[in-house]
Amino acid sequence: MASRQIEDLHPDLQPLCREFLSRCTAAGVEPLITCTYRSGAEQDELYAQGRTKPGPRVTNARAGQSAHNFSIKGQPAARAFDVVPVIGGKPIWDASHPHWQTMGRIGETLGLNWYGNPRAQFREFPHFELAKGYQ
Repeated sequence: MASRQIEDLHPDLQPLCREFLSRCTAAGVEPLITCTYRSGAEQDELYAQGRTKPGPRVTNARAGQSAHNFSIKGQPAARAFDVVPVIGGKPIWDASHPHWQTMGRIGETLGLNWYGNPRAQFREFPHFELAKGYQ
């Protein structure tokens, strides 16, 4: 099962993620991390969904192509996390809800790449990733 632990993020992303969560909460948004690190096998399972397995397509990345698969010396060090806003204990997946834009602005203010941004190479509202330049 994919990790939701902040400690499984890249060392440079961990403090940014914590600050992101804090700022979201201060802005009245309750964020829930749904994924930090994911193994290559888990990535391939997701990639198969909507292709060779039932369900909608949820990723364009195979194992090793996703920022969620990154590791350092064999230890999880994901360069991205996925998050969803929660209201009344329920995740809000509807991308038209204003909480998504609030989270996006907060992430971008922290220097993260937000894949819900209209300029993103593909739209994936839950995905926040370290900007290029981090090793």
